[in-house]
Amino acid sequence: MSEQHPQYDFEIKEQDRFLPIANVARVMKSALPPHAKLSKESKTCIQECVSEFISFITSQASDNVLREKRKSINGEDVLWAMYTLGFESYAEILKIYLAKYRHHEQLEASKRAPRRRKRDQEDEAESFEGTGSDSEFSQSYSPSMESGYFEYPERIDDVLGQFM
Repeated sequence: MSEQHPQYDFEIKEQDRFLPIANVARVMKSALPPHAKLSKESKTCIQECVSEFISFITSQASDNVLREKRKSINGEDVLWAMYTLGFESYAEILKIYLAKYRHHEQLEASKRAPRRRKRDQEDEAESFEGTGSDSEFSQSYSPSMESGYFEYPERIDDVLGQFM
């Protein structure tokens, strides 16, 4: 069974609308005691419910994005949709999670930045080793005082040749 998407000219297959059953089963098992069993029917039912819930929230968030003339759904849109649709208790938890996630991402970015700057400086230093003096480079690319424009050599090979 497939359905025609109302805004677009393509069909959505039923299996493409659902989260993978293995992922759903893994989450379900994590909430149960170790020796509990799950029937195929229970996995399928939860798979359909979870997928419908995600579509419901996403649709509401998408409406907000379109109303605000934006192109991307962000975390605030999802939170807004959850509040609007009456899922305040879930939205509060998700709001806390989103804040912690963003804080963690900022910490990770700040840890990477000094290493990246150091690596970029090392790469820059290596690229200038053995290239001759700075005056050679500036002579090749010196601005013309008369014309007000830079004078570029006619062939790039001429410039590269003097540095190799």
